Amino acid sequence: MKKIERRDFLKKSSLAVAGASVLTACNSKSESSGPAIINKKKYEWKMVTTWPPHFPIVGEGADKLAKEIEEVSEGQLKIRVYGGGELVPALESFDAVSQGIAEMGHGASYYWAGKIPASQFFTSLPFGMNSIQSFAWLQNGGGNELWKEAYESFNLIPFSAGCTGGQMGGWFNKQIKSANDLKGLKIRIPGIGGKVYTKAGGSAILSAGGEIYTNLERGVIDAAEWIGPYHDYLMGFHKISKYYYYPGWHEPTGVLELLVNKSAFESLPKNLQNLIEVTAASYNIKMLSEFEAKNVEYLEKIKNETDVKVEKFSDDVLDSFKKYSEEVIEEIVTSDPMSKKVYDSYSKFQKGSNKWVEMSQSNYNIS
Repeated sequence: MKKIERRDFLKKSSLAVAGASVLTACNSKSESSGPAIINKKKYEWKMVTTWPPHFPIVGEGADKLAKEIEEVSEGQLKIRVYGGGELVPALESFDAVSQGIAEMGHGASYYWAGKIPASQFFTSLPFGMNSIQSFAWLQNGGGNELWKEAYESFNLIPFSAGCTGGQMGGWFNKQIKSANDLKGLKIRIPGIGGKVYTKAGGSAILSAGGEIYTNLERGVIDAAEWIGPYHDYLMGFHKISKYYYYPGWHEPTGVLELLVNKSAFESLPKNLQNLIEVTAASYNIKMLSEFEAKNVEYLEKIKNETDVKVEKFSDDVLDSFKKYSEEVIEEIVTSDPMSKKVYDSYSKFQKGSNKWVEMSQSNYNIS
């Protein structure tokens, strides 16, 4: 690789500034040379979500995203948000947007693994990248392009639009001392994590968020994974579960997804297309920041105000999870070419990123 000298860097920086000035001048001249044609047609869209109506942070985030688009567009694009079950069942959001019943959907891509196996790689991977690494891969490592390619045949355009950050391992009504304790366990958990529990001898059950408490309370399931301390506390899991385990090996992050019907998106003027893309991206950091702040507060509440035992998975259990995770991922990528293409990109980026994370962050002593 050609070495870039400091003087060359400064020279190129100066030329870039000069070029920007010329472009600004050209644009000003161009704008004054004729009347601008602005499409002010108004659009009314529907957004379906996988979340209970107005659910804290994630459901509220979808509400705020829609409101912000309406305000910034000065009412040109108005979006009505429906919580899971209000217009269509929560886990039918993908089909609703694909078919044009709604123009938008908000949820998590791993819910669609049955339709697109590769979709689950865009939410999170067991023992995978953290939130910032995931954003870097999506934005600058080719992830977004692969995401769009995976959804192309469904007439959908995906955007990352929110993030839960790192998660907890879940709520259990029995102590998990070793990998043997996973056998026969019925747990609500989506994505690859669910397949890992199945390999470990348990049973993974996928259900919408609004059904988890009732299923756990009635013994339909023995354990449940949701998000983290803030949401888990609000859901009341501490009232019906004895143990709260960490770390969330199955979801080191949780990138959320804005689905947009491709035909509807392409019918919009360019300014509204850009507005959707920019607004969606802004909710990555907005949601992540709120999660980080709330989880700190509510973890302390769980520790100090409840009888729940907050425990770490043993090394034996984590080693089993890692082994089975590798097996599940291998099975997915060998049976689905798109999944292999996505995972090859993801894993290559992760290897390089981990080296940088280790160098830049491992020297911090967090106490």
